[in-house]
Amino acid sequence: MAQETDARQPPTASPAPARALLPFILPAVAVGVAAALVFVGVSAAAEKLQHLLWGPLPDALGVGRYSVAWMFAVLVASGIAVGLVVWKVPGHAGPDPATLGLDAPVMPPAVLPGLVLANALMLAGGPSLGPENPIIAVNVGLAVSLGTRLLPRTPDTLWPVLAEAATIGALFGTPVAAALVVSEALAGRPMRGRLWDNVFAPLTAGASGAMTTALVARPTLDLGLPAMGRPHPKDLLAGLVIASAAALLGMAAVYAFPYVHAGFRRLRHPMLMLPAGGVVLGALAALGGHLTLFKGLSEVGELARNPEGWSAGRFALMAVVKLAALVVAASCGFRGGRIFPAVFVGASLGLAAHALVPAVHPSLGVATGVLGMLLAITRQGWVSLFTAAVLVASPTILTLLCVASLPAWLLVTGRPQMQLRPDGSPVR
Repeated sequence: MAQETDARQPPTASPAPARALLPFILPAVAVGVAAALVFVGVSAAAEKLQHLLWGPLPDALGVGRYSVAWMFAVLVASGIAVGLVVWKVPGHAGPDPATLGLDAPVMPPAVLPGLVLANALMLAGGPSLGPENPIIAVNVGLAVSLGTRLLPRTPDTLWPVLAEAATIGALFGTPVAAALVVSEALAGRPMRGRLWDNVFAPLTAGASGAMTTALVARPTLDLGLPAMGRPHPKDLLAGLVIASAAALLGMAAVYAFPYVHAGFRRLRHPMLMLPAGGVVLGALAALGGHLTLFKGLSEVGELARNPEGWSAGRFALMAVVKLAALVVAASCGFRGGRIFPAVFVGASLGLAAHALVPAVHPSLGVATGVLGMLLAITRQGWVSLFTAAVLVASPTILTLLCVASLPAWLLVTGRPQMQLRPDGSPVR
């Protein structure tokens, strides 16, 4: 009888021997360090150009740094510059960015310089996109190209995973985000060995990338908002409402995305699409103000330093304008990611809730607003929870975030994503 019972037990995955994992450590560390240096290098170059475009240059010309005329001029010029790269540089800066997510395809090495240049020009010029998608694509291409040549015995499928994990670790300054993304990607797939055997090498790459970024650039996502005390029932209700409202607003942008993209595609040429996008972005910047420019991470820090400094209506206006700018920039051909602008949108919504109802703690408003917005824009549950939690660095808020994520996820799951197929139809 005991033997029969044992036979019915489900088989357990046997862990891979340590000696099978040890050969992956050195490649993972190398990819992690290299990916972080690429990210830091591109970001530093873009910041220097941004400082020039939005500082000494307008000062020398005698115009306001963030006057409406200057914002229009720089955004249109950015569209022209990126349009020239997409038109003339070999590889055309990669495929249509509206078709790309965090899981980047392997691009030929000849495409990567143009993609780096287009991303750096975009970051400096002010369109509302972040560095993540292009930098991941560049690091994936470099890792596959160099890794398969230098270590031909290493499985080809490992290099993209290492590069993605390393870049995500570098972007967020912690390997936890990379481990969560890899774990989510592995869900539902057949695996050999235990989960931690499969995430061992990506986690090593993510840790190496995060440590390199921490040593070189010292990044932080903590906004410095006051920590929450003991939660109350009203906090739970506020979190549920704010996260769900943010998810609904994000889904409005997701549903608009293919139509805005199709409108710009009718212009057919990058030298028409991107400058036209710059014109629309200039109009949005004139409406929302200079804080709605750029990827949004520094700007959301400025909002968080003074959560009482704007009215609820002004916070809401900045959130809507930033979200519209994100949709336009991602539709017209600028090369960039959507996570960091979505963080600004969600934080602005949360601060609008705090300004409207002062009983809503600002940390709770920001965290749940970011959570709902990221769930809609990225459809990455773990990354959304992790990003929302680290922004406020308040341990008591984590349970509230987990509960608030449930209705927000029900609002977004199974619906179109902010990513298109080559034919223009949305990915589900």
